[in-house]
Amino acid sequence: MTVTSEQRFGEFVAVRGHEGLEHVTELVLDRPRAMNAVSTDMARSIAAACAALAADPDVRVTVLTSSHERAFCVGADLKERNSFTDADLVRQRPTARAAYTGVLELPMPTIAAVHGFALGGGFELALSCDLIVADRTALVGLPEVSVGVIPGGGGTQLLPRRVGAARAAELIFTARRVEAAEARELGLVDELVPEGEDRSEALALAGRIAGNSPVGLRAAKRALRLGHGLDLRAGLEVEDSAWRSVAFSGDRAEGVAAFNEKRKPNWPGE
Repeated sequence: MTVTSEQRFGEFVAVRGHEGLEHVTELVLDRPRAMNAVSTDMARSIAAACAALAADPDVRVTVLTSSHERAFCVGADLKERNSFTDADLVRQRPTARAAYTGVLELPMPTIAAVHGFALGGGFELALSCDLIVADRTALVGLPEVSVGVIPGGGGTQLLPRRVGAARAAELIFTARRVEAAEARELGLVDELVPEGEDRSEALALAGRIAGNSPVGLRAAKRALRLGHGLDLRAGLEVEDSAWRSVAFSGDRAEGVAAFNEKRKPNWPGE
């Protein structure tokens, strides 16, 4: 797929657009020498890239990918962490959190394209996306308790929302790594594709999603995220608020007109 534009955020993160995929942007983890281990500098770059994407109204879908052939992301840079004093770790914590929350709080739909190792913070980056497409080489897990910490990039909160509290507890407490087929069976990933096709399939899925109303997509994501975990009555209020934010939009008017005129919508995005 031809890359039509690329913007670098530091040394280890790139944002790319692609010919033939309007309104789809690829957020690339690009630290191949370290299997995308998230250092302080890389975390800062992820957060900066997410801030730029969040501010761009033209982006309807973001796909999180890796430039490494055998890994999505192996998590925190433990070699860097090994050199930290306690004070260093405290100072670095907000930077690390900003990277994970940056992905989690992107306002448009997000898809992770996972192959190879997606462990610890790497899997938490994937969990921060709305959908996960994985190929058959994927190996996922949250092994933090095996090195004396806990999942600190959202894993203790995001995993039970995917698979339930008991299953999440088993996976986190045992620190076990889960191969692709079982990961799909357990709901750790949403789509399982042949080896080497995670990125292309995720981009194709993004293209299908991006054909829909950008106002509708962002409002639907907001309703899904804010309503999750609420009781039904409160959740329906969240939904109603999201509905009201789109009901009188230009996208709604264009969508109805296009349906009645039997043509493809030309979304104004407002």
